[in-house]
Amino acid sequence: MAGKARENGEGSIYPYRNGFAAYAWVTLPNGKRQRKYVYGKTRDEVHDKWVKLLNDAKAGPVTTKIPKVGPYLLNWLEEVIKPNSAPLTYATYETFVRLHVVPILGEKPLNFTVQVGQQWINALAKTCQCCAQGKDARRAEEKRRCCAIGKCCKGFLSVRTLTDVRACLRSALSQAMVEELLTRNVMKLVKVPSNSQRRRKRNVRRWSTDEAKTFLVSARQDDDPFYAAYVLVIAMAMRKGEVLGLPEDAADESTGKLDIGHQLQRVRSELLHRATKTEASDDALPMPPIATTAIRLRRLQRVADRKHADVSWRESGLLFTTRHGTPIEPRNFNRSWDRRCEKAGVPKITVHDGRRSCASLLAELGVHPRVIMRILRHANMKVTMEIYTEVSDEATRKALQQLSESLDI
Repeated sequence: MAGKARENGEGSIYPYRNGFAAYAWVTLPNGKRQRKYVYGKTRDEVHDKWVKLLNDAKAGPVTTKIPKVGPYLLNWLEEVIKPNSAPLTYATYETFVRLHVVPILGEKPLNFTVQVGQQWINALAKTCQCCAQGKDARRAEEKRRCCAIGKCCKGFLSVRTLTDVRACLRSALSQAMVEELLTRNVMKLVKVPSNSQRRRKRNVRRWSTDEAKTFLVSARQDDDPFYAAYVLVIAMAMRKGEVLGLPEDAADESTGKLDIGHQLQRVRSELLHRATKTEASDDALPMPPIATTAIRLRRLQRVADRKHADVSWRESGLLFTTRHGTPIEPRNFNRSWDRRCEKAGVPKITVHDGRRSCASLLAELGVHPRVIMRILRHANMKVTMEIYTEVSDEATRKALQQLSESLDI
């Protein structure tokens, strides 16, 4: 006679094939009651699974069928993210899922463990994306220069990108919890590895007051069609997309205010004119005199462009347009900014660093952080203080000099 297969209080554990099995009555998301089974090779293994199942059953509805990561994420992108998020958010998440999540986790059940999640992010951090995606291999044979010819370029994902990919998957698992497919979100426990081979965060370059002034004077003297756009970036800390998306009537000279509520974005093959990303980004800011004058000049340029284009003019309703009235391609604006940096003889920085320069210069003028926060249109003061108010070397040198003088004996 076989030995005792069940301990006291374990009436649902029993021998099954070459191991053991157990079941518990659970409530499904649709309200129905049903048995759910667990299996294993040893009694202890099944007992642990059975106890967890009982605890899950007590906590709330339990699903009897767990989808795989790949199919679930594709459905999540189409049914949750696409209808409820900005187009750029959808495009970014779709790229993360397609390139970084599905190739490794796609066939895993959605209720994968913390260990599996940690192994995935660790492997992703060590993967050269040029090799994984065949970037160099797609070039013409004579133009291949690294991974396709055995010279790996070590194109690892940055810590920021790894964090964003993890956040994408964590968001999907949170939705699975809402749908009662999961009882916990393991990605909240997964840590992004810090890899010494990966490039450190670059030191943000920002202009001094003299450098910013030199840049703007150069654009003004050359009657640069983007002069007003540069002013709005540097003097009002506007984002590139917000500047290029300004409606022609956004500036009201009678009230002296600029209504910021739209942006122009390139999302894959589409150039989209849409509302700003968040409500915090919307505002009607008072225009300083330099901005008022610059916008007045831009309007005169626009009228001249329209007259010169004649029948070829394509009205877009935007303040900043091409000579034919069409929207400005964001990358072309970047190129114009870079050429102006070179012509003005100032250090080359990005358009977004021009916005950062505005915040830093305001901080050095002693402007209250709350005022800077409004100008930058941030919802979080921490972002304003930690990212946008870097202190210049000159200000640091002055502060240390003052301290030195106070300590002099």
